[in-house]
Amino acid sequence: MAGVRPDHTFAVIPDPGRVRNLDELVEGLRSLKVWAGDPSYESITGRINKAWTAAGRPAGELTKKATVVDCFKPGRRRLNTDLVIAVVQALHPDVGYVTQWRQALQVVGGEARAASQVRVQDCLPQDLSGFTGRAAELDRLRQVLHHSQQVGGAVVISAIAGMAGVGKTQLAIHAGHQLIREKSFDRVLFVNLRGFHPDPAQPPAEPAAVLDGFLRLLGVPGQQIPHNLPARAAAYRDRLAGTHALVVLDNAANEDQVRPLLPETPDCLTLITSRRRLTALPAAAHLAVDVFTPDEAVTFLTRAAPEVPVGRDPHAPTRIAQRCGYLPLALGLLTGHMRSTPGWTLTDHADRLDERHRDRRLDTGVELALDLSYQHLSTDQQRLLRLLALHPGQDLDAYAAAALADTDLPTARNHMHHLRQDHLLQQSTSGRYTFHDLVRGYAVSRASDADRPPERIAALTRLFDYYLATTAAAIDTLHPAETHRRPSVPPAGTPTPALTSPDTALAWLDTERPTLVAVAAHTAAHGWPTHTTRLSTALFRYLDGGHFTDALAIHGHARHAAQSTGDAAGQARALTDLGATHAQLGQPGPATDHLQQALRLYRQAGDPAGQARAVNNLGRVEARLGHYRPATDYYQQALTLYRQAGDQAGEANALNSAGDVEVKLGRFQSATDHYQQALTLVRQAGDRAGEAYALNGLGDVEVKFGRIQPAIDHLQQALTLYRQLGNRAGEAWTLDSIGVLHIHLGQPSEATGYYQQALAIFREACERDGEAYALNGLGEAAYTAGRPTDAVTHHTAAHTIAVDIGALDQQARAHVGLGHAHHTLANPTHARQHYQHALTLYTHLGTTDADDLRAHLATIDNN
Repeated sequence: MAGVRPDHTFAVIPDPGRVRNLDELVEGLRSLKVWAGDPSYESITGRINKAWTAAGRPAGELTKKATVVDCFKPGRRRLNTDLVIAVVQALHPDVGYVTQWRQALQVVGGEARAASQVRVQDCLPQDLSGFTGRAAELDRLRQVLHHSQQVGGAVVISAIAGMAGVGKTQLAIHAGHQLIREKSFDRVLFVNLRGFHPDPAQPPAEPAAVLDGFLRLLGVPGQQIPHNLPARAAAYRDRLAGTHALVVLDNAANEDQVRPLLPETPDCLTLITSRRRLTALPAAAHLAVDVFTPDEAVTFLTRAAPEVPVGRDPHAPTRIAQRCGYLPLALGLLTGHMRSTPGWTLTDHADRLDERHRDRRLDTGVELALDLSYQHLSTDQQRLLRLLALHPGQDLDAYAAAALADTDLPTARNHMHHLRQDHLLQQSTSGRYTFHDLVRGYAVSRASDADRPPERIAALTRLFDYYLATTAAAIDTLHPAETHRRPSVPPAGTPTPALTSPDTALAWLDTERPTLVAVAAHTAAHGWPTHTTRLSTALFRYLDGGHFTDALAIHGHARHAAQSTGDAAGQARALTDLGATHAQLGQPGPATDHLQQALRLYRQAGDPAGQARAVNNLGRVEARLGHYRPATDYYQQALTLYRQAGDQAGEANALNSAGDVEVKLGRFQSATDHYQQALTLVRQAGDRAGEAYALNGLGDVEVKFGRIQPAIDHLQQALTLYRQLGNRAGEAWTLDSIGVLHIHLGQPSEATGYYQQALAIFREACERDGEAYALNGLGEAAYTAGRPTDAVTHHTAAHTIAVDIGALDQQARAHVGLGHAHHTLANPTHARQHYQHALTLYTHLGTTDADDLRAHLATIDNN
């Protein structure tokens, strides 16, 4: 680009492939600015706006200097991906280099992806049966509630604030249960906002993701949940209006995280816990929670361990409470220890605490309690606790524990049960365990002291071997026809679940998917690159079924892992998988960039099967853009290469893709021939996903021919197969096809139901091409049902998405629908304009739909 002169101070351009977090990415961006001659922010802003204007962006969407400057500031929690890419293009517009930055953004975007994973509940967690003390705090909460009932208005208790381990969460849960008993609530919502998790891989929950979950719990269908945060917050408040709701927001990071989640409606009570005083929240009653009073601490001890005698020192309970710093978490850990030491008195425990304090100089109550609990464990239990803390995911089960400890499953389960009894582990859901962050930190510290690095590496290697082997087994069960495409994975040396049925395999993958993302990130960054690349390859078909955000994260980690070790084959596979995922997401630019890079690597390696995959996916990108001739050429190349490689499943895949283009071009018999050939091949190969695809295509063609019963049979078979495989994307496309069938039958109400189901899945998966299809279908159903105004709404929404992703066929379809609707609404000028736009597009696409449009235009002109 003119005016960009590299600064020789930086002889080598910054490598975005090395970044692992947002701070490193921002530092790389700052270095790139210097390398490019250190242009001013005004200059960069001008270049970006010039490029965006040339690309057709309206003036209202251009950027400002201050916004550009923000991209270069460290300490950011998130970045505007489009703007960062625009900055890179302004500084160094090389296509390959810009692609590397896109990939780096996907890698560090794993944090944003993790932030979007959150569990919401429509009930409170179980109350603590032995809840003790906090009388003053509970009275304060009741006073605030009573005051709100007198004056009206929303209630926010934001300052249930205090240090870690002080019992904020338990207080909020206990208070919530009391309030539910005293006051009838229509709804109860609870979420752990994960504001202060010690693991960087578990960042604070994203408010938009929380609202998505809350809205679903409140009965909002997925397809009606807005996309942006302000609209979701408005929908949430509208849904709660007129209700009596209790909302508990636990472990909040800051005011920004909480604000969108406040009901702001009368008769709704919000309880918030945080380690910070959230003083900037409006209309909030602040409640600071401190440690127990001495009397409360002693009462807690005697109630939690009533069977333990005091012994010779009547002041022993006071000594214990004082040594624990009156901290509830420390006291809870200690009482767990007490219950497992029969024969000891409270005096014995107090003396032991004093000894530990003198010997190890442990100053805080938590350190003392943790150390005492830890020392009382058996050697094997101590070791397991240390190793469990090394796990990179949010929670884990007994199989993962057995892998870390290299033990059998019953032993692992028994040890984990014991650790939970001693309050050293928490049970997140049935059979799965997690840590309080203070306990995790302690255990990690003990691991670094007690376990030599080779021992820790060996434990994590066993863990990653377990996840890789079990993933491979699950995928082989679901997709046996593609076993030859996946790397050979040896069985794990530790226990694994039996995943011999599709249902159990799919259930395991769905449960462990967040963990597998965390494993991919950890193995890529900490010395297990081949685990990352093999895990990515194994998971492709499962993730391609609708888990596209996770796919970008895992395949992105694999690409960087392969790049760091010079694994060209691994890079090519990861680039192909990234390209295919971007294509599914309606992002043709990144898709093409990744696939072209993959194709070059496959050609250099002389790998015909790899070339075929890349070429076939390039054809799909072209087809989605309406470039049918280039798409057909790619599919023919893919067919030749697949046949050369002897890959029947791949050959069928190319035939299915070619059939799709034939349908678009109105060559229905040719399409049928392609699908039938593909169906024969996939059934021979046992490829159930390919079989579902071919059956869906045949169903579409049968609808075109007006052969209703065969269409129903094919589409129902396809739907059943996709659901058995857990392929949500395929399920959505078949639901969309069934909607088309019902439109053909003149049943718009039934069609609407299927389109709405498809739309919900497409939106959940962020598959924008499918979203445009379903919206256009809803528009056609509305028009058929005599609701032209609704048709305008749906087709307009479809057109907006289709323009954004460059889908010419859906743009044309939207224009046709808008033309029909406006014609019915007696707006012939608007109708003609839309028909003319559609005619231009269909003529460009080369489809037979242009002939029908000319007839519609003639009808308008004759009127």
